[in-house]
Amino acid sequence: MLSRRSFLKNSIMGITGILSRPWIEWLGFYSDWPDAEKLGRNCTGGMINVREKPTADSTSLGMIYEDTVVVWLREVVGQAPGGLVSRRWVETPNGYLYAPSVQPVYNRPNQPLTSLPQSSLGKGMWAEVTVPYVDIFLDNPPARSPWVQAVPRPRLYYSQVMWIDDIRTNSQGQALYRVNEQKGSYGDIFWAASEAFRPIETEEIAPIHPDAQDKKITVDLDHQTLSCFEGDNEVYFCRISSGAKFNSQGEQVDKWATPPGTHLPWRKVIATHMSGGSTGAGWDTPGIAWTMIFDPDGAAIHSTFWHNDFGTPRSHGCINASPEDAKWIFRWTQPQVSIDPGFIDVTGPGMTVVDVYGS
Repeated sequence: MLSRRSFLKNSIMGITGILSRPWIEWLGFYSDWPDAEKLGRNCTGGMINVREKPTADSTSLGMIYEDTVVVWLREVVGQAPGGLVSRRWVETPNGYLYAPSVQPVYNRPNQPLTSLPQSSLGKGMWAEVTVPYVDIFLDNPPARSPWVQAVPRPRLYYSQVMWIDDIRTNSQGQALYRVNEQKGSYGDIFWAASEAFRPIETEEIAPIHPDAQDKKITVDLDHQTLSCFEGDNEVYFCRISSGAKFNSQGEQVDKWATPPGTHLPWRKVIATHMSGGSTGAGWDTPGIAWTMIFDPDGAAIHSTFWHNDFGTPRSHGCINASPEDAKWIFRWTQPQVSIDPGFIDVTGPGMTVVDVYGS
């Protein structure tokens, strides 16, 4: 990986001749990121308060905007705001932020590749975003995806995974990656700074305990937890967020419930585009990593970057997990998935059972 200093120095190069928007605009946001090991990003889509103490009724020290990146000193236990469950807060040098609103991120730019590997899908590779966010620029307008149409500046965020299938060099000598998706895409294609993406290596998706027998996942909806068992031995445990019980207006939304019962996975994919719901109340999200679909209506266990509220029901029926937890589960469950092509559809015996119980 590159140092932060080298990353910023390289990023100042222009994008003339490939894209219509100046590359210096991209740099303006990144140069403001704090120089610290662990960072946090306001992932709420709006403004949030910085508090003097880890309580919602303490003095507000100011507000931070959507996508603001702050230094993450540590996570502490405070008081849950009214009506909410989590008591977790993030301590920053300037005060406290409610942890469910802050995505844990890092700023780890990468050395760009000069060529792409060949795969069964053609030239290309799976790659993970390893910086807090990266602006992406549409190569084939008009925008097709609802999420691209809805935002003034499309971005990808830390831990999202995309398919990279081309490299170009701009007039200043900086490498750009062409970014798209293998599964669920509306057809949008983007260009982005290559330094933001880390190629996913074969060994990092190697199966975990591939010879273990009687693998089973249990999801406890009442306690918002997930456990991985090999026979009677629990080998992994994490907090999750299942289907939301209430919407933002406090109304019960049974249609978002995670389906209880015993399920078998039918698709695993390194990353996919997910969308659904009705106009004005739907969702449309690219690059959802480490996805295992276990229900015919699309419920899946997958990585989540748009909130940090694990332990609270808030999904549209899926099992939200942190990127680290989702990746471990993806590698451990059967069937196994190879990096080429990075996805598999399955039927029949030998798959890891997903047992969902509770209300």
